[in-house]
Amino acid sequence: MLANILGLLASLIYFYSIALIIYVLLSWFPGARDSAIGQLLGRICEPYLEPFRKIIPPIAMIDISPIVAFITLNLAQRGIYYLAHFV
Repeated sequence: MLANILGLLASLIYFYSIALIIYVLLSWFPGARDSAIGQLLGRICEPYLEPFRKIIPPIAMIDISPIVAFITLNLAQRGIYYLAHFV
């Protein structure tokens, strides 16, 4: 039972990671974040990205905080998979 819940949580993190990647890629296209999909992804992804942006300043006008946020999600997902195999 717990293994199924952990597997579901890991899957949700995977889908959130994909949403995060799409949101970051939208920043490369002018006006893409103003579209309906961009605004929806912004409401979903910005609350997660905001703490990373407060800690990590842009380097040479490049925001690397999404990279750190994505790595953090990836580590959380791996940890959950690891726990699911031992339950």
